[in-house]
Amino acid sequence: MLIVGYIVYGRYVEKTFGIKEERTTPAYASQDGIDYVPMGKKRNSMIQLLNIAGVGPIFGPIMGALYGPVAFLWIVFGSIFAGAVHDYLTGMISLRNNGAHLPQLAEKFLGRSLRHIVNGFALLLLLLVGTVFVTSPSNMINNLFDGNASTLVFVVFAIFAYYILATLLPVDKIIGRIYPFFGALLMISAIGIGVSLFVQGYQIPEMTLTNMHPDGLPIWPLLFFTISCGALSGFHATQSPIISRTTMKESNGRSIFYGMMIVEAVIAMIWAGAAMAIFEPGELLGMIQAGTPALVVQEVATLMLGSIGVIVLPITSGDTAFRSARMIIADYLKVAQKNFSSRLWIALPLFAISYVLTNMDFQMLWQYFNWANQTTAVIALFVGAMYLYIKGRNHWIALIPGTFMLYAVWFYILTAPIGFKMDGVIPYVIATIGTVTLLVLFHIRARAMRAQNMECDVPVKEVA
Repeated sequence: MLIVGYIVYGRYVEKTFGIKEERTTPAYASQDGIDYVPMGKKRNSMIQLLNIAGVGPIFGPIMGALYGPVAFLWIVFGSIFAGAVHDYLTGMISLRNNGAHLPQLAEKFLGRSLRHIVNGFALLLLLLVGTVFVTSPSNMINNLFDGNASTLVFVVFAIFAYYILATLLPVDKIIGRIYPFFGALLMISAIGIGVSLFVQGYQIPEMTLTNMHPDGLPIWPLLFFTISCGALSGFHATQSPIISRTTMKESNGRSIFYGMMIVEAVIAMIWAGAAMAIFEPGELLGMIQAGTPALVVQEVATLMLGSIGVIVLPITSGDTAFRSARMIIADYLKVAQKNFSSRLWIALPLFAISYVLTNMDFQMLWQYFNWANQTTAVIALFVGAMYLYIKGRNHWIALIPGTFMLYAVWFYILTAPIGFKMDGVIPYVIATIGTVTLLVLFHIRARAMRAQNMECDVPVKEVA
């Protein structure tokens, strides 16, 4: 279904957007040798996969596996009709606007005041992602050394050192060179685990809508926040501009943006299936609580691939999270990034804050990450819907999944332990009123902007 979704629905989304092959992309129009650097489709695809993947489509599906096979439905349908649409539209709209980040696009399409709000959300999300993807790889590697404290400290600092270099150096110097290899390793490890499940005779549970969570946590809305990377993730909207600034032509977009989201969903399916097949729900929950999902990854990888499989999985996503944060702040403050010192003074405070956050409880970090992540996804989908509406195209491909997740975001923050802890019918009423109100405001603004014949795309001559 994922492959068919890419071929059929991915082509429909591309046609709806309307690519212009003759249009000069930002990689050429604004080429600076730092962030705007032309790179080929294959290399960009692998970089995009690692930007959006890393341990994201591994940890989320492992925790989502606690709910049982119903998790598969969200991964498949969520990625085809929500996640991949989200990634494609944010990537291509950014490409049409000189590689603009989500805060700039939100200001342009949803209102000037939203730029400040989205800047805050994007930076919070990126800091949480960077922190989660420092602690997660370090925990996985540290588990190989039997939890030696000095080893953990060394690994954390080593990962931070790599992230600093990847954040500050030109995109083609580190990310452009090693990411294609990391991408291949990520896919090889996932395929190896998928094949091993069948070779070793593990039985994945039959499809059912029954909630199998050992603690009885509800599927709605928690599943849609537990599994974000692998289905729908606002984090991807912060990563796409990195590649929209290096894409050579618009026809590459379906492979890079829509296609790599589908690949991520395949990886998510494999890890969710492995977690369900190898562990009983109670055992899986105990391992997650004892050592975060990193402990589950170690057990699965060691069982299926040997200890080398654990080393294949860590490292990426955190580096590009910090890189995106640096670019967003630079765009917001209008600070040119040609000089190394300009990049350095923006990046160092980000790493200092992230280092402090590494001392927080992983489960708490993951909850805040999930809410910030899906809130960002809602904003990105509404940006995509507004763009298509103004252009007179089928905006429902973005607005329907955006509205679904908007309702979920309202309901989650009203009922979650990190939110208002409401119960009963009240959160349903508030979430409904909030969702309907924002939809009405969206259509009022959309009609006004279409009537004004707003220019959705930045003319190339303005940025050449």
